[in-house]
Amino acid sequence: HVQLVESGGGSVQAGGSLRLSCVASGGWGSMGWFRQIPGKEREGVATISRDGTTLYADSVQGRFTISQDNAKNTVYLRMDNLKPEDTAMYYCASSRTVGMCSLRTSAYPYWGQGTQVTVS
Repeated sequence: HVQLVESGGGSVQAGGSLRLSCVASGGWGSMGWFRQIPGKEREGVATISRDGTTLYADSVQGRFTISQDNAKNTVYLRMDNLKPEDTAMYYCASSRTVGMCSLRTSAYPYWGQGTQVTVS
């Protein structure tokens, strides 16, 4: 049984930083962070595979960093230089496939409940 629990969201001023965490139980091969604002489709932000391969959306490249701590079964999303347009509900998602770096929501069968990030 796969369970994903996100944490670390909050409110921050533009230019500030946050670190999101996603604790995964039940195993994972690739994990992604996605975000969604009301009325819009969920979009991929960053993804990481167990083999360390990463992929970022153009809108966050150079500002966000995805990383993993396998001992803790946790994937992090470090977000620096946050902008108001980064405001969204952030979700982590996982797949059992190792080496898959995809920003498509359809690639991930397992999803967390989300954590809100607000940038003003």
